[in-house]
Amino acid sequence: MTEKIYELMDWPGIESIVYSEEDKPNRILGAFKLKKGILIQTFQPQASAVKVKFKDGRKTYDMELVDEAGFYVIYVPGKKKTEYTLILEENGKEREIEDPYRFEQVLSGEDCFKFNSGIHYEVYESLGAHHMEVEGVSGVHFAVWVPKAIRVSVVGEFNQWDGRRHQMNRIDDSDIFELFIPEVTEGDIYKFEIKMRGGLVLLKSDPYAQAFELRPGSCSKVTEKEEYQWQDNSWIEERENTDFHEEPVSIYELHLGSFKRKGKKSFYNYRELAPMVIEQVKELNMTHVELLPVMEHILDESWGYEITGYYAPTSRFGTANDFKYFVDELHKAGIGVILDWVPAHFPKNADGLVNFNGYYLYEPSQENKREHKRWGTYAFDYGKKEVSNFLIANALYWIEQFHADGLRVDAVSAMLYLDYDRLEGDWTPNMYGGNENLEAIEFIKHLNSIMKKRNPNVLMIAEESTLFGNITRDLEEEGLGFDYRWNFEFMNKSFELFGCDPLFRKGIYNEFLNSMTYAYMENYVLPFSHDEVVHGKGSMLNKMAGSEDEKYDNLRLMYAYQMVHPGKKLTFMGNEVAGELEWSESAEPEWKLLKKKKNAGVMKMISVLNEIYQTYPALYELEEVSHGIEWINNTSINETVIVFLRKGTVVGEDLLVICNFTPVLRENYKIGVPYKAKYKEIFNSDDSAFGGNGNVNANVKSAREEECDEREYSLRVKLAPLSISIFKMVADN
Repeated sequence: MTEKIYELMDWPGIESIVYSEEDKPNRILGAFKLKKGILIQTFQPQASAVKVKFKDGRKTYDMELVDEAGFYVIYVPGKKKTEYTLILEENGKEREIEDPYRFEQVLSGEDCFKFNSGIHYEVYESLGAHHMEVEGVSGVHFAVWVPKAIRVSVVGEFNQWDGRRHQMNRIDDSDIFELFIPEVTEGDIYKFEIKMRGGLVLLKSDPYAQAFELRPGSCSKVTEKEEYQWQDNSWIEERENTDFHEEPVSIYELHLGSFKRKGKKSFYNYRELAPMVIEQVKELNMTHVELLPVMEHILDESWGYEITGYYAPTSRFGTANDFKYFVDELHKAGIGVILDWVPAHFPKNADGLVNFNGYYLYEPSQENKREHKRWGTYAFDYGKKEVSNFLIANALYWIEQFHADGLRVDAVSAMLYLDYDRLEGDWTPNMYGGNENLEAIEFIKHLNSIMKKRNPNVLMIAEESTLFGNITRDLEEEGLGFDYRWNFEFMNKSFELFGCDPLFRKGIYNEFLNSMTYAYMENYVLPFSHDEVVHGKGSMLNKMAGSEDEKYDNLRLMYAYQMVHPGKKLTFMGNEVAGELEWSESAEPEWKLLKKKKNAGVMKMISVLNEIYQTYPALYELEEVSHGIEWINNTSINETVIVFLRKGTVVGEDLLVICNFTPVLRENYKIGVPYKAKYKEIFNSDDSAFGGNGNVNANVKSAREEECDEREYSLRVKLAPLSISIFKMVADN
C-alpha cells in the first residue's frame, strides 16, 4: 500500500468497525472510487487471507491485512468499476462471496419518513427480512428500527452468530438500520445484535419477522421465496359487495392447537387442519371461524395471546404459505376467517420487544402506564408514531396478505383506561383529569379509519367489557369505529339465569331481559367463548342448573335463546359437544361424546338453529334497530315466560318466539299475536331429535279473535319445560 493511500484511510473509522461500534459501516467498508483507482476495505475476522476478484476479469488481487482483528485493504490503480467478489480463506479452504457493503442503500427516504410519521401502512414490506435482487445479485435485505443504538448487526448461523461481520447501516437520522446480505437464503435463522451505550449488547428477534423457528427456539427465520397463488377471488369479490350488518354471522371460535391433535406433543399442519375445520363448520351451518391468535408465540399455555412474532403465523402448524392455504380453502368452502389480534400488550421475553434498544421503546417510559401486572406483560406506547405504525400495519398485514375477513381485537378495555387493573395511586390521570387513555383512543380511531378506507367490508370486533360508550359508532359520530363489540352483559346474565334454580329465576327475570332493551345502543356479538370454559369456570353443561336431564334442557334453551336474541352469534369449539370437562389447550374437545343421544342432539340443534338463522331474514335484517323486535309479553315474571316477535323488512315474515324458563309443561298456553293468521312451529328446543322429550306443536295453530297480551288475536300453544319455540306465519288456504 502506498504511503499516500495509507494516509487517506479513516483509522478512527476502522477502529469503530473493529470494535463493533459503527452505525454507518458503509462509510468505511466497501469500494471507494479515488482519482486514479479503487480502494476496497473489508472486515473479515474469521479469514486468514482475503482476495478480490473483479467481475470484468479473472485476475485476483491479494488484500493487505492492516489490523490484526481482520481488517483488509487493497488499492487497485486504474480500476473504475466496483463490481467485485471477495475470496476468503477459512480453515485452509477458499470460498467466494459478494461483499454486502458494495451495494447501495435499498430503503428510500420516503420509506423512512412515512414510518417515522406513523403512516407507512405496508412497512412490513420494508422492515424485517426480504428476498430481493440488487444489481442482479440475489440475497436478503434486513432492516430494523432501533433508536439510540451504537451499532446493530444481523447474526445467524451464516456468520457463526458473530456480530462483527454484518454490521448494519443507519439510514440518515431515521433510526432505521439496513443491510443487504447476498449469502443468506430461505430458511436461515437470524437475530439482531444491538450494542448500546455502556457496552450493553442485546440479542433480539426481528419485530417484523414473517417466520420463526419452532418453539422453544425464538430465532427469526427467512421466509419462503415462493409466492402463494390465491384461488379465493370469488369469495373476496363477494365480500367486497356484502354488508355484514344486514347478513347472518355465526362464528365458530377455534383453537387450532387443540381442535384436533395428532398426539399429546404433535400438531396437525394448517393444510391438514383445513378439511377438518371445514367439515365441522359445515356440519354446524356456521358462517365464520374465529381463530385464537395464530401469530407466533412460545407458550402453548398462553393460547396465542402472548405474541412474540406479530407478523408470523406460528410455526407449530407450518409455514406462512401453509396458513394462506388454510384461509384459501375455507374461503373456497364459503367460510369466513376472523383472527384474534392482540394490540393491548406483549410478553416480557428477553429476546422480544421488551426493552428492545435497552430502553423503553415499544412500551411506555412512564412506569404507571407500562405494565399489566395481572398478566405479567407490557402495554404498547401508542403515543410513539413508529409503535402505532407497527400495530396498524400489522392489522392490515393479516387482512391484506392473508385474506382474513376480520379481526377480533383483544382486551380493548385494557387499552382504553389508564387505571385498568391498576390500584389507586398506580396511575396518572390524563390531561383532562380523566382515566381514559387518550393516546390509545386515537390509535384505535386511526386503526379503524385506515382499515375501513382500505378494506371497507372486513369486520372489526372489539372485545370490550366496560361501559365505555360508542364503541361501534362511526368516527364521524365521535365513536371508535368498530363494527361490533362483544356483549358481556348478555353472556353473564345468561349464565346467571340458566345456572339459577328455576324456582328463583323470577327474581332475576327483569335483569336478564335488560340485554334486549339495549341491544340497539351498539352493534353486538353474543359470545359463549373459550374464556368461559377454563380456569375452574366449568363446562357449558356444568354451568346449567338442575338434574342431568334438566342441564341438557337448559343448555339447549340457552343456545336457542342466543340465536333469537338480536346480535351476531359466537360459540367456542366443543360447546356443541355438551361435555363435562373444561377446555384444555393440550387436549381435544370430547368428540367421543357425540355417540351419545343427548350430546349429538345438542350439536344437531345448533346446526338446525344456524340453518334457521340464515333462512329467515327476520332473525338478522333489523337486529341493529329497535323496531326489529316487538314485545308481546315480557311481564310474566311468575311463569318466567317471554314472548316476542323478530321482524324483518318484509311484512308478514315475522317470527314468533316463545321462551319458557321454568321446568313446567304448559298446555294450551295463551299468547297474543299481531295477526289473525295461521302459525307453524319451525323449531322447538324440546324436539326429540335434539335429545328433548318431544313436547312440540306438531299441528299448525290458528289465531282466534280472542284478546290476550293487549292484542286482539291470540294462540293456544304447548310450552315444553325449559324450552324455546319459534313459529312462522303460513298462508291461510
